[in-house]
Amino acid sequence: MGKGRKVRRTLARGGTGPAHRLNETLRGWEGVRITPMFGRWGYFAGETLFACFPLREKERDLWIRLATADQARALKEAGMRPHRRFARRGWVETDVIEPSDVARALRWLRRAHAAATRSAHTDDDREA
Repeated sequence: MGKGRKVRRTLARGGTGPAHRLNETLRGWEGVRITPMFGRWGYFAGETLFACFPLREKERDLWIRLATADQARALKEAGMRPHRRFARRGWVETDVIEPSDVARALRWLRRAHAAATRSAHTDDDREA
């Protein structure tokens, strides 16, 4: 048998580099589920996707879904940019390369998680 694919080893370890640091932190947040999907780690609050980060070590673009007001604030910050396809839906992108980038990203991920959690609770209230 040949060697296992590098991506499979990455999945087994919970990511490498910045992805590992993000996964370790987000794993501790209430209601967060981390799932590999389409070459990215998907971060969910309930059924709502609020962020995703590449599985591959050389790719570093974190996608975050924010509320409209938070998106406007984020885009004023250096290093943040509108998502190339989903900006109208509240998505922004930022590169996570250095440890300081992880800290900045976590600040926006907290806001995205809070918005996704509020959205999930609002959807539950409508069903009841």
